[in-house]
Amino acid sequence: MRRLTLKKDLILIIGLSIVLFFVIIAIFAPLITKYNPEEINILSTFEPPSREHLFGTDELGRDLFSRVLYGSRVSLFVGFVAVGISVFIGAILGLLSGFYGRFVDTIIMRFTDIMLAFPSFFLILAVIAFLKPSIINVMIIIGLTGWMGVARLVRAETLSVVGREYVLAAKISGVSSFKILFKHILPNVASPIFVIATLSMSGVILTESSLSFLGLGVQPPTPSWGNILTSGKDNIIFAWWLSLFPGVAILMTALGYNLFGEGLRDYLDKKL
Repeated sequence: MRRLTLKKDLILIIGLSIVLFFVIIAIFAPLITKYNPEEINILSTFEPPSREHLFGTDELGRDLFSRVLYGSRVSLFVGFVAVGISVFIGAILGLLSGFYGRFVDTIIMRFTDIMLAFPSFFLILAVIAFLKPSIINVMIIIGLTGWMGVARLVRAETLSVVGREYVLAAKISGVSSFKILFKHILPNVASPIFVIATLSMSGVILTESSLSFLGLGVQPPTPSWGNILTSGKDNIIFAWWLSLFPGVAILMTALGYNLFGEGLRDYLDKKL
């Protein structure tokens, strides 16, 4: 594995820097701001950005800077858990499909095709409509409806590996299928899994923000970039800061993960 260089890995370094920035502010949010993101102050409603309130205040007088900082915790936490669920399910199904082939491959891939036939966002909306909106439900539902791309990718990578000499030698030697899958095949298809997991983070964060914006995700008073935008939508004419700052946070986070994923793909591609 070659070392990172600014000239060759500029996209990867920029993306990683943006991702680390948001991770750091999410972890150290209580040290960065002195305000409680849920504390109401009716005497300070709709204050524009100032030294006292860097991002201004909302309709309940809550400090927007602290709400955006704490909202990063929610968005990143939902992203990590949802992507973890989807990658785990997709990797397992992709490995089984590519390794066993035939009947197992047919069943898994046809089920994957059926899932892909439904628009994922509307599928999520349909499921959440029957459940109580909460962080836990949002994470699980996004994870359970986002594994199909991972499964297809892992299946393709497994098919390219399963016929190689070391896998055939392991089969002839009587090594169990479980050990072959997770000791010989999985480590050799791990790189594309890391890449697709990174690229999926931006999509999950956008999905969570959209659900919260529609009132079907994280519920107030818990701060989320999406539900902050909801209040911004209703007051955008005279309180532009309620839409600007959470919108920029969503944009920069999605951009960071996309750049990080693209750079990571180039970095891990030995052919380059």
